[in-house]
Amino acid sequence: MGILSRASYVVRSKVNALLNRAEDPTESLDYSYEQMRDELQDVKQGIADLTTQKKRLEIQKRKLEENVEKHNRQAREAVQQDRDDLARKALEKKKSKMTQIEELEGQIADLNNTQEQLVEKKNKLQNRIEEFRTKKETMKARYEAAEASTRVSEAMTGVGDEMEDVSRSIERAEERTEEMEARSEAMDELEDSGAFEDALSDKDSIDRELESLSTNSEVDAELETLKGELGKGESSNGDAAVSDEDVDAELEDIESEIDADDLESDLDGDANADLDEELDVELEESESQADEKRN
Repeated sequence: MGILSRASYVVRSKVNALLNRAEDPTESLDYSYEQMRDELQDVKQGIADLTTQKKRLEIQKRKLEENVEKHNRQAREAVQQDRDDLARKALEKKKSKMTQIEELEGQIADLNNTQEQLVEKKNKLQNRIEEFRTKKETMKARYEAAEASTRVSEAMTGVGDEMEDVSRSIERAEERTEEMEARSEAMDELEDSGAFEDALSDKDSIDRELESLSTNSEVDAELETLKGELGKGESSNGDAAVSDEDVDAELEDIESEIDADDLESDLDGDANADLDEELDVELEESESQADEKRN
């Protein structure tokens, strides 16, 4: 096989594959049905033309038969008038017309046979067309049902081209969602760990630590003030560190004083209610300060 032959074969195979993919069976069946109907119409037209030709020959035959009768009359009249020469000529014409009539009868017979054959073929072709029409509609219904079933199956399994695009979209959306969720969790973790500074504040970690120390100093000063008010304050130059035993002893003293005050309050009645509330508040604050120092 030469290069040109191989190239031609490859081109034909490619074109045939493209045509197979582009071909719609329902359209092909409809086209074949129309072609068969066109053939049937051609056969009917041929029968009509043949019948017309036969009718012309029959008309011509009738005219010849009329001429034969005419020549018969002419021959009789010529014999009656003793004109054998005219009678002979009339009979010769009659003979010629009879020969033509015989030829026409043969042609008409042939046309009749042809017409009968065409009519028979036409009937067979018409029956085949009707059978093909029934089969065509059945095949179209089966194909459309199979096509619909295939589309439904592809949609359910995600195998079709359109469903493949939908599946890819869902996968991309899931990937983006998981990425955003992971990013959100990472931001929360970094924010909880203090790795990120507050975007709305100009304070850094050192400033916040100093503020915490300042708050603790203020609490210590308030505790010293409270202790001074209760007569338990130490000298201004006392040690900064307080042991747990000292704190516990101070709390016991305060509770003893509060119990005594409560007893007096019960004896005095409602007049000292306000003082009891103030002592309770001071006791809670003292316990809170003591716990902070212990820690």
